[in-house]
Amino acid sequence: MQNQTYRPSRVVVVADNCTDKTAKLAYWAGAQVLVTQHNRYKKAGALNQVFADLLPQMADHDMVMVVDADSELDPDFLNYAVAKLNANPNMGAIGGIFRGGPGGGFVGHLQRNEYARYARDVARLNGKCLVVTGTAALFRVGTLKAVSRGRIAGILPPGDGMGGVYDTSVLTEDNELTFALLHLGYKVLSPKECTLVTEVMSTWRALWKQRERWKRGAVENCFQYGLTRITWRYWGRQLFTMLGVLVTFTYLASLIYAAAVGGFHLRPLWMLVTAVFVLERVVTVRYRGWKHMVLAASMYELVFDMFLQLVHAKAFTDALLRRERKW
Repeated sequence: MQNQTYRPSRVVVVADNCTDKTAKLAYWAGAQVLVTQHNRYKKAGALNQVFADLLPQMADHDMVMVVDADSELDPDFLNYAVAKLNANPNMGAIGGIFRGGPGGGFVGHLQRNEYARYARDVARLNGKCLVVTGTAALFRVGTLKAVSRGRIAGILPPGDGMGGVYDTSVLTEDNELTFALLHLGYKVLSPKECTLVTEVMSTWRALWKQRERWKRGAVENCFQYGLTRITWRYWGRQLFTMLGVLVTFTYLASLIYAAAVGGFHLRPLWMLVTAVFVLERVVTVRYRGWKHMVLAASMYELVFDMFLQLVHAKAFTDALLRRERKW
């Protein structure tokens, strides 16, 4: 935050259940340090404790930014974010477009490609996004207070039952907060200029755990809010994803069956479909340079696609069967 071209007037580091020197190092670096007390609700619970103290001290027009500890903003992020938020009184939040950090070997490489495609999609939509990313987001204090009032009044899900901004009962608190903002009539945006780098999961196991939480949380947020003028698009996205899982598994089963009975043949129509799919893989990763575009043509990323499809299937099943949630 000290490297921003638009310098924040106050930097608060939330030390939540830390067992290392986080609090001490943050204090030495010039930040205000708040240590959570008996927090059992991870990020959402930690932020609720901090906001309960900070928001009453601040004016509605003040701005507050939440940045995950595993993320680092590019120098002009806050400068652009403040300008975008000031430009529209109905803007509820300004999120960021993230790219993957170094490391993680092959699984890290796949995530960096995935994030590059996400950045391209959001940029093409002029910043329109489905979720205000939890990696970094800027809000007006008045907006967060409105969310708190909405929870107490029953307009929004109650969350922690005490008017906390973040819902501590869900797996994906950032997705739920996006729903809350949209249902209150606010807009959200992730401008292409608001960029940052975030850590990637370094193992397949860690990536599975992260994506299962993301996917199941998104499904459960849809059930939480029901079918509304806001959520119908999200419901459609979930149904489309489920259909994609079924189609993928059916397609692979047909290939295995054809190979087993000796009925595998190359057909012009499906070769054309494959060529279109290859072209999509190449074009959408162009943010990472021509070397990555050439490599993408080999379709090696199919292993990642299949991995995500399995995660989706597991998340859908667990959500529908209401299995115990662990994070």
